[in-house]
Amino acid sequence: CTGYYDYDQGYAPTWPGMDLFGGQVVHPQHWPEGLDYAGQRVVVIGSGATAVTLVPAMAETAAHVTMLQRSPSYVAAQPSEDALADRLRRRLPGRLAHGITRWKNVLRSMLFYQIARRRPAQFKAVMLKGTQRQLGQDYDVGTHFTPSYDPWDQRLCMAPDGDLFAAIRSGHASVVTDHIETFTETGVQLRSGAHLEADLVVTATGLTLRLMSGLDLVVDGRPVDLAQTTAYKGAMYSDVPNLASALGYTNASWTLKCDLTAEYVCRLLNHMARRGYAQVTPRQRDSEAAGEPILDFSSGYVQRALDRLPQQGAARPWRLRQNYALDLLDLRYSALDDGVLEFEPAPKHLGPPPLSRRTPI
Repeated sequence: CTGYYDYDQGYAPTWPGMDLFGGQVVHPQHWPEGLDYAGQRVVVIGSGATAVTLVPAMAETAAHVTMLQRSPSYVAAQPSEDALADRLRRRLPGRLAHGITRWKNVLRSMLFYQIARRRPAQFKAVMLKGTQRQLGQDYDVGTHFTPSYDPWDQRLCMAPDGDLFAAIRSGHASVVTDHIETFTETGVQLRSGAHLEADLVVTATGLTLRLMSGLDLVVDGRPVDLAQTTAYKGAMYSDVPNLASALGYTNASWTLKCDLTAEYVCRLLNHMARRGYAQVTPRQRDSEAAGEPILDFSSGYVQRALDRLPQQGAARPWRLRQNYALDLLDLRYSALDDGVLEFEPAPKHLGPPPLSRRTPI
């Protein structure tokens, strides 16, 4: 349950002249305690979710915050409170209200994702129209909020209550789309010739992928290269026994898939306990050879880690479907002994493994 990031350090590129800069440079993953930026000129380098979150928050007290991006991302305004959920909680029992709200949000995100992938041009036009409405007709959305890729080739950034757009409208924040030429003593020199004055630079430049926190896997004395394995149901790995990892969705709430994986592991443990099995290993046949990385994303943090990522196959159970409804049916209700999992009994002197109490038999 370690996620898939390197929590020791994020991705931090270097630029010429950084040693000359007279201010402070901070990476969000190592945010100094008590950092005071009130009244300061701040440059946030990046255009992903971290930058979109930081800019409006810092703009509340900073003199000005500039989001400096090499290329734009899709950003959509979304209410921070769910009005339907609030109404349901007032009228229905809590458990029922929660269930309805949960499925409403799941189905809504699935619908939008399918529309985005099947009708990318139309979905893109709707998103950009919403951005233009937020920022006004005179704002250059084409330069600063129109990516070169289709929606969901990378994650979409959500601005709660449109806070990023509000900060830009107020003049407390701005977006600059350009390339960094060099740092200077007082800020950042851009390739276009413009210069951004800064007291503080925040490098919201992304994260580094690191599956299982860099755990060294060894099976029967042989080191395991995860990049040479294939993910089984997005939870286990070919030829690696008794190992499951929790990896969430890239197009929906991360915890949805993690919850299903946890349930599946409990089902599997109970199945093994009832039959006296001590080992389970996904086995992949040659005809099911993997074809692409487990994460099909063009984001920089994924592209930088392609040589370390497990593979996925062309069809289930080796294919990640990014679909909660289908995974719910598969992980919660499908047969465990499916001809792919290879079970082995426990040595007699060890006795049967204990039952998991998380899932009823």
